[in-house]
Amino acid sequence: MKNEYIPQLSTIREVIKHTDMEYTFRMEFQGDVKPGQFFEVSIPKFGEAPISVSGIGRDTVDFTIRRVGKVTNEIFENYVGDRFFIRGPYGNGFDLDNYKGKELVVVAGGTGLSPVRGVVDYFAHHQDQVVSETLIAGFKSPSDVLFKDDFDFWNGSGMKVIKTVDTAPEGYEGPVGMVTKYIPDLTFADIKNSSFICVGPPIMIKFTVMEILKLGVPEENIWVSNERKMCCGLGKCGHCKIGSTYICLDGPVFNYVDGKNLID
Repeated sequence: MKNEYIPQLSTIREVIKHTDMEYTFRMEFQGDVKPGQFFEVSIPKFGEAPISVSGIGRDTVDFTIRRVGKVTNEIFENYVGDRFFIRGPYGNGFDLDNYKGKELVVVAGGTGLSPVRGVVDYFAHHQDQVVSETLIAGFKSPSDVLFKDDFDFWNGSGMKVIKTVDTAPEGYEGPVGMVTKYIPDLTFADIKNSSFICVGPPIMIKFTVMEILKLGVPEENIWVSNERKMCCGLGKCGHCKIGSTYICLDGPVFNYVDGKNLID
């Protein structure tokens, strides 16, 4: 019987630099994983941190990590061939079947693109499985953009891509403004057949969903990811508990019908 508390050593296959603060670590892993799930990543003497899955490959799993604390600082000292501990996956993730045959819109803010990248990429490679696919991704500035190579592919895949920044230097020609700016202009063949995914900071999710609902989208057609409070991954520490809900067990992905009641 598997002991969920015991992590396994995983070897770094590849390190991909996105910005000075955000790298993707491609790790060895064999097992079933869904986009939106997370692992606990740990280094002895430094602790562990919950990290969302940002990519799923053949015997690999990607973690896009921001250098913001004791554990993540130490992770950034590791390179290809080095190893650290992982345990998981945890949480319920995104079920791709919820979006097949739909007019899919994904709205992501900053590093919120990481947990939903697997969904975006899957349907970019399988455009025949959705009526349409739109990605609205917002970053602080052009230098903060993640997954630049993916954006090159997504732009040419047939999906609609809006990559916007909050502020831009003089001469920048791309979209500028919050992600909410671009939602009112979305059009649909059948609004009832639309599906929305929204991932990012809580305040961004709040105002994005407000704009989505103004379009007449049913609440049950919206999915959100609530990751900020996760800690142990096993529902034992209580850190992520909101009311009777454990984010790490019942989420982090929620249909908005349930997610709207999770007041942090």
